[in-house]
Amino acid sequence: MTLTRADDAVAAFTGGYSCSQAVSAAFAGDFGVDRETALRLSCSFGGGMAHTGNTCGAVTGALMVIGMKYGRTAIDDLPAKEKTYAVANAFITEFLRRNHAVGCTDLIGHNLGGPNELAIARAKDLFHTKYTRYVRYAGKILEKLL
Repeated sequence: MTLTRADDAVAAFTGGYSCSQAVSAAFAGDFGVDRETALRLSCSFGGGMAHTGNTCGAVTGALMVIGMKYGRTAIDDLPAKEKTYAVANAFITEFLRRNHAVGCTDLIGHNLGGPNELAIARAKDLFHTKYTRYVRYAGKILEKLL
């Protein structure tokens, strides 16, 4: 059986990396970015951006991957910028269709920026019981879009 990038992302996530790290690292090599660099760049986006409960790390990791593939490097390359935004919007639309939210607080049911909420989410093992699914969805959506 051939492993998919979504499988790679889930393995990285269940192995201990954050959702953003898992998604970005699973695809980084395809776009000339080494795994270590991808892990470093995406590290602060877990838990809805540094455990603040904002945009889901699986989403931000996926947006980084889209940027790796389509992002502009020349200031006057507006078509690349437009393509990046179009694919990013398609990703967000599909993620919302499947999960009804992109915010970590909404997805996990706890405001990770609130006092004790991170500890409660961890005690309930919500990152693994809920977030494994979001990491897999992000990977599958990227596989389809890229």
